[in-house]
Amino acid sequence: MPEAAVEAALQVLRHGRLHRYNLAEGETGEVALLEREFADFTGARFALAVTSGGYGLATALRAHGTQPGDPVLTNAFTLAPVPGAIASMGAKPVFVETTETLTLDLDHLAEQAEASGASILMLSHMRGHQPDMEAVMALAEKYGLTVIEDCAHTMGGSWDGVTSGRHGASACFSAQTYKHINSGEGGFLITDDPEVAARAVLLSGSYMLYDRHGAAPDREVFEPLRDVTPNVSGRMDHLRAAILRPQLADLPAQVARWDALHAAMEEGLGNLGRLKLIARDPKLVRVGSSFQFRLPEHAPGEIAEFVARCAARGVELKWFGADRAAGFTSTYRNWAYAEPPVLPQTDRVMAGLLDMRLPLTFSTADCALIARIIASEV
Repeated sequence: MPEAAVEAALQVLRHGRLHRYNLAEGETGEVALLEREFADFTGARFALAVTSGGYGLATALRAHGTQPGDPVLTNAFTLAPVPGAIASMGAKPVFVETTETLTLDLDHLAEQAEASGASILMLSHMRGHQPDMEAVMALAEKYGLTVIEDCAHTMGGSWDGVTSGRHGASACFSAQTYKHINSGEGGFLITDDPEVAARAVLLSGSYMLYDRHGAAPDREVFEPLRDVTPNVSGRMDHLRAAILRPQLADLPAQVARWDALHAAMEEGLGNLGRLKLIARDPKLVRVGSSFQFRLPEHAPGEIAEFVARCAARGVELKWFGADRAAGFTSTYRNWAYAEPPVLPQTDRVMAGLLDMRLPLTFSTADCALIARIIASEV
C-alpha cells in the first residue's frame, strides 16, 4: 500500500465521513473524485464505484435488462463470481469452450449464441487473457449480443491499442486484494450508455442523491427511471476510494513492473519440453499479475505430486484440474447451480493448467529463482 494511500485513509478516518453521500458543504468526496478519475483512465463517459467487481457484474446485467430465466453466455474458464452474478439474477449461465490460449473458443461461441438465443455475452478476460476482440465484436453484431466485459484481471491492459473494457457496452473491474489496485473489496462499472449508467447508479443505492456522483449522466436521464428501479445497495465508501486513488495514478508504472516479472518467468521456463507456456497475441498488452502454464502430458497424480513438491520449496501453485475446488480455484464443473454441460475441450485444457500470482513484492530475481524451482520439479 503506497504511503499516499495510507495518508489519504487517515484523513478520511479523521473527519469520519465514510458514507459516499455524507459530505461537508462544498465537498466533492473521495468516491466521486475516484469515479471521475476512473472514467478518465478508461476513456468511458460514465463510471460507478461499487462494493465489488461481482456486484458490478450483477448490476450491469440488471441495467441491461436481464430477466430471470434468460440465457447469458460466458466463458467456461473464469472465476466463480462471474456465473455467480448471472445466477444471482435468476438467469442461466451458458458456458463457452476454452482454447489453449485460455480464451473463449469463437467457433463454440457462435454455436452457443445460435442454440441458446442469448442476448448477453458476459466476456471474462480471465487471468488477463483476451481473445481477438475484433472477432468477438463481429460475432456479437451478427448474433445481436450485448457484450459486458469482466475486466477484473485486465485493468490497465489493452487490445490493439483499445483500453480493456472499451469494446463492450459495459465493463466491470475489481479492486479486491488480489487485483491491480487494492481496497480489500471494491469495484467499478463503466459504460457510454446514459440510461445504463443511470440505472446502475440507482441500483447501487443512490436514493435521490445521484447528482453527487463524479461521472454520472445528467439529472434528466434519471427522472423516468428513479421510481421504477430498485435499490440493491452496493455503494463504495470514501475510505476505500481514498485508498484507491493514489494506486490508480500509479497503475501504468505497476503494469510495466508486472510485465517484467512475467517476462522473467517466461524466460526461465520457455525451453522445457513438457511444460507449455500460454501463447499471447502481440496485440495484447497484458497485466502480468499472475502466471499460467500447462503440463498437458502429465497424469493427475503426477501433477498433484508436482504441486506438493513445489509447495515444499516455497512455490505455491494453484491447479485448475483438481477434482475438488480449493480456495479461490474452482472450475465450471464445480458450479452445480449452473447445471454445467460437459465441455471436453475445456476439460482437456484445464486438466494440466497451473497458476500462480506474481505480487509486486517479488523482484525479477525472485521470479528467475521460482522458475528454476518449477523447472527442476518438472
